[in-house]
Amino acid sequence: KYKLTYYTPEYETKETDILAAFRVTPQPGVPPEEAGAAVAAESSTGTWTAVWTDGLTSLDRYKGRCYHIEPVIGEENQYIAYVAYPLDLFEEGSVTNMFTSIVGNVFGFKALRALRLEDLRIPISYVKTFQGPPHGIQVERDKLNKYGRPLLGCTIKPKLGLSAKNYGRACYECLRGGLDFTKDDENVNSQPFMRWRDRFVFCAEALYKAQAETGEIKGHYLNATAGTCEEMIKRAVFARELGVPIVMHDYLTGGFTANTSLAHYCRDNGLLLHIHRAMHAVIDRQKNHGMHFRVLAKALRMSGGDHIHAGTVVGKHEGERDI
Repeated sequence: KYKLTYYTPEYETKETDILAAFRVTPQPGVPPEEAGAAVAAESSTGTWTAVWTDGLTSLDRYKGRCYHIEPVIGEENQYIAYVAYPLDLFEEGSVTNMFTSIVGNVFGFKALRALRLEDLRIPISYVKTFQGPPHGIQVERDKLNKYGRPLLGCTIKPKLGLSAKNYGRACYECLRGGLDFTKDDENVNSQPFMRWRDRFVFCAEALYKAQAETGEIKGHYLNATAGTCEEMIKRAVFARELGVPIVMHDYLTGGFTANTSLAHYCRDNGLLLHIHRAMHAVIDRQKNHGMHFRVLAKALRMSGGDHIHAGTVVGKHEGERDI
C-alpha cells in the first residue's frame, strides 16, 4: 500500500533535498519497492493507516520519496533504496530532529528484516544552519604552536581505578616524555575513587609542570561528559577557568542535544572539543542493520566537534592493519 504513494521512480531530486541511502532487507514475500516505499513513508509523513487529517495538508509537498532501488551485488535479498526528503521536514540546526525523523521509528518496521542507513547527502542550505566544529585544525595548531607534523597523544590507563593524584602523575610523565596531549577515557567521569574536580586540578598541574620543563604547549582532554547538560557545562566552565586548551565529550551516550550545547560553549569560550565515539559499534558494526559510521561522523561535524576518536591503528577493536 505504501508503493502507490511513496515509490516515485520518476522523481527528480532537488538540490535542497536530504538524500538517504538505505540498505534494505525485506521480509520474505515483500517486494523491494514496497519495502523502500515503507521506509520513505515511516520516516516522513506516513503512518500505518489512512487518517482524515491527511486531507488538511499537502502530503505531496512534505512526503519522503523512494526514487530509486538497486540490488546489492553479492548479497541475497538486499537492496539499496534511495530516499529524498524535502528540507521543510527538519528543524534548522538540530541533528536530534534530523535523526528522529530519518532513523527514529523506521528500523522496527514489520515489512523489514533489517535496515541500515549507509549514507546521507545533506544540502548546503541545511548544513549552513549548524555551527559545526567549534574551531578546527588550524586554530588547534595555532593554540599549541605545533605545525608541519601530526599531533601525538595517548590515553591514560588503567582507565578506571587510579586516584586523581596518581592520574595526574601519569599525565605528567607522558607529557614530560614528549607527547602533545594526554586524554581521559570515555568512562572517566566522576566516580567515587576520582571525582571530576580533583582530576581536573591534578591534570592541569601536570600540564603546566610539563610545559614549564619542556617549553612546549601541552594539553589534556578533560572529559566533561556528565549526567545532565547543566553539570556538563559546569565542568567545561571549570576547565576553562583552569586555563586548559581542550575538553572532550562522549557524543553518542551524551546525546546530540548535549553535544551541540557544549560545542557552542566551546566556540564562545576558546576551548577545543575532542569527541569520543563510545557506543558507536552498537549502531554501526552490523553490515545489514544500523548506521554506517560515516553518517555518525557527518552528524558529529554538524553538531560540533574539532576531532573524533577513531580507534587505534592496531588494537583490541574490529579492523586490521591493512585497510
